[in-house]
Amino acid sequence: MPNTIYIIEDHPVVRAGYASLIEREVDLELVGTAGSGQEALEDLFDLQPDLVLLDLSLPSMNGMEVLKHLLTQKESQRVLVISAHDEVLYAERTLRAGASGYIMKQNAVSVIVDAIRHVLRGEIYLSGALSEQFLHRYLGRSDDAPSSPFAHLSDRELEVFQLLGRGLTTREIAQKMIISPKTVETYRANLKQKLNIDSSAELTRRAVLWVAAQT
Repeated sequence: MPNTIYIIEDHPVVRAGYASLIEREVDLELVGTAGSGQEALEDLFDLQPDLVLLDLSLPSMNGMEVLKHLLTQKESQRVLVISAHDEVLYAERTLRAGASGYIMKQNAVSVIVDAIRHVLRGEIYLSGALSEQFLHRYLGRSDDAPSSPFAHLSDRELEVFQLLGRGLTTREIAQKMIISPKTVETYRANLKQKLNIDSSAELTRRAVLWVAAQT
């Protein structure tokens, strides 16, 4: 009996590409797709797939939030995250949140089926470079310099920084994250402190540059 897969991906062409790759495999069965987290969560309550392929960049509810909701609905749910975002910064966050693997979008076509099978076997899937980095850190052999200041941001702070970089105002961020504008301002103040930035204008400029570098 084939393993069932569900895809959550905002871009319809990319979504169709992933679907095509999965549908070629006799041991995998695509049971549904969605372009947003809200749509997916409604489907997944009934479908209960063996694995969810989740893009981090989603409209309205972001991928990290969707991941946490998925694992609240079903703690044993296997989730393979796919993203254009820096794996050094995001992979560890998604694994801590409960994901079973992380692949970079630019490598997806060549590795996605292999990654899915790894996760379905109960294994963690990461790129070779990132696996080696994690192993060295675990063994205490890492000679890496201290991590980027972004690594010290909370998930919500990083989300606010990302939304600032996409040009959203404080009010728009508050509406998107379903929090108050005052809470957004608190996150902005925390970001300036943690990133050693003096002004709101410089914070926005840094956020725009960072988002541009991720795409």
